[in-house]
Amino acid sequence: MSMTMKLAAGSAFPPVTITRLGGGHVAPATGEDWRLLVVYRGRHCPLCKAYLKTLDAMLEDFAAAGVAVSVASADPEEKAAADAAEHGWRFPVGFGLTVEQMQSLGLYVSAPRAPQETDRPFPEPGLFLINPAGEVQIVDVSNAPFARPDLGAILRGVKLIQDRAYPIRGTHI
Repeated sequence: MSMTMKLAAGSAFPPVTITRLGGGHVAPATGEDWRLLVVYRGRHCPLCKAYLKTLDAMLEDFAAAGVAVSVASADPEEKAAADAAEHGWRFPVGFGLTVEQMQSLGLYVSAPRAPQETDRPFPEPGLFLINPAGEVQIVDVSNAPFARPDLGAILRGVKLIQDRAYPIRGTHI
């Protein structure tokens, strides 16, 4: 049994670079603004589609709060491209996450139950809010598709953090 180590709140976000649909990369560790990375399970997950539909509908609200949104999965390019086209996603979509990258993000990794599901290990859901200093401000990882943070609460939280210089929580040793 392999152990997943969570990212510590307040730690530097790992320098993961994920290939992006349409060229370039998703590199959440770099940037001067707030960044939100949502890791989804992949094309085989209907719950992910509903969550990402909500995220896409809130894209302007996150942008107004100064937050750049991106998503990523372990899907190969063709599956990620099919999802993005089918659902009209407007945020950057990263694909091809490796098991090592998933582990560096502290994500739970699952094996497919059947070839019809997918043909590779895939991440369970994760959400990371990275502050302008490149630190993990909010981290939420789940071991199942049914538990995910409310995106409206995350958006309200971002605004509160920014307005009140609210500290990174969960750092007491």
